[in-house]
Amino acid sequence: MPVLDRQENVFVLDLGDGENRFHPDWIAAVGAALDEVEKTDGPRALVTAATGKFYSNGLDLDWLFANADQHLDYVVSVQTLFARLLTLPVVTVAALQGHTFAAGAMFSLAHDFRVMRADRGFWCLPEADINIPFTPGMSALIQSRLTPKTAHEAMLTARRYGGPDAVAAGIVDTAVDEDAVRTTALGIAQAQAARAGDTLATIRTRMYAPVLAVLRDSTNPMG
Repeated sequence: MPVLDRQENVFVLDLGDGENRFHPDWIAAVGAALDEVEKTDGPRALVTAATGKFYSNGLDLDWLFANADQHLDYVVSVQTLFARLLTLPVVTVAALQGHTFAAGAMFSLAHDFRVMRADRGFWCLPEADINIPFTPGMSALIQSRLTPKTAHEAMLTARRYGGPDAVAAGIVDTAVDEDAVRTTALGIAQAQAARAGDTLATIRTRMYAPVLAVLRDSTNPMG
């Protein structure tokens, strides 16, 4: 399960050492960690990271198929988490040490910066291959954070981007050696920690107002 730690002015949220899929308990644990980051005063920033082969492999489809009656509530909880990241009063950095797929990739896009491992691991939106269409909120998030060309390719072709290709496409900010992923993310976050506060949250809310409106639409999340 996700664990929150702090290194000087940077909170580090380790998402786990498995596939880090969006099980309801996992979503709740991440939300509780964001509560802690948000209520803390003073300079601070957030790095999300993971341990092992995956950063996040996306939705917990096994749980979802076993609990089909909770499908809409589940989608709302996922989109609420994306919206929460977009509006945090701190700068956020995703340290992508492993595979970052589907909702995990969208989760990474809700961060301000992304650092990816250069030699192994892929960033991918596989929905076109697994016959699961993006919700309106997911589409809005992706298209707000990627260029039109990259969003078109990533969403329609399910391309798997390695680190250098992800940098070239503007998906991540930098790709580094495996042992430098987390430290590079920490450096970016530390440099931005002084900007935490209400002004940052207001800028975010106004910048992403159209996206947030769709992500927070609990009455019709599937469109």
